[in-house]
Amino acid sequence: MATSTAVHLAALHEQGFALLPGVLNSVQITEVRTAIDCLKPIHWDYLGLVDDHFKCVFNRHPFWLPYLDLPGIIELAEAALDEECHVIGQTAWRSHPGFVGAELHVDYLVMELPESLLIDAAFELPIQICTAMIYLDDIDEDLCPTWVIPGSHRAGRRPRPGESHWHGSQAEPVLCQAGDVLMLRSELWHAGSQNRSERTRYLLQVHYGQRMVAQKFSPYLTWQFNSAVLAAATPRQRRLLGEHAPAEYD
Repeated sequence: MATSTAVHLAALHEQGFALLPGVLNSVQITEVRTAIDCLKPIHWDYLGLVDDHFKCVFNRHPFWLPYLDLPGIIELAEAALDEECHVIGQTAWRSHPGFVGAELHVDYLVMELPESLLIDAAFELPIQICTAMIYLDDIDEDLCPTWVIPGSHRAGRRPRPGESHWHGSQAEPVLCQAGDVLMLRSELWHAGSQNRSERTRYLLQVHYGQRMVAQKFSPYLTWQFNSAVLAAATPRQRRLLGEHAPAEYD
């Protein structure tokens, strides 16, 4: 395992998140922002008053495929979840001035566990799901940064209503540059925040899960893979889309 991947994996286990700088270059940033501007709502997508949300963008065009396995990100995802991990979503956002993000929450908790077990340094909680948050703007405190409570994935539960800290640690903003990627595990207590600027924040998310975590591609009953996307996908990308080798439950 490369040193940087090992360091970031350790951060996922110890802090619940890792920030990877400079994953995208300026050309990629511009191209992705332009591509987001060209998206049209499908099914549960929406164009809102203060935010726009698009799901499963990998299935729109082969353009999105390289963002499923970005260098440095895919190695970390595979180290955290196993080399048979796959993608359970790829979501694009535009958060306009006035946007208010979600309150402190976890994305997914497999089960509640006693905190006494989780805070034992000898116990390492397996990672089931993690999300790569690919920032396409320089994020300051006015441009709706993601807030995290380091180590809170060891709480073993969701934050209670009105709860704002864990073990004395308050949520802190992740301030970063366009092209940086925040990888966080699904049990981490984190929150969105208000866009107090006059700018729009562009964000691309890739959600990874262990192989036994179901892929949630909407619209579920009528879902079909785009044939042009499958034709352009590399073997690794096809695996991320769900083309696995046979196993016990296939």
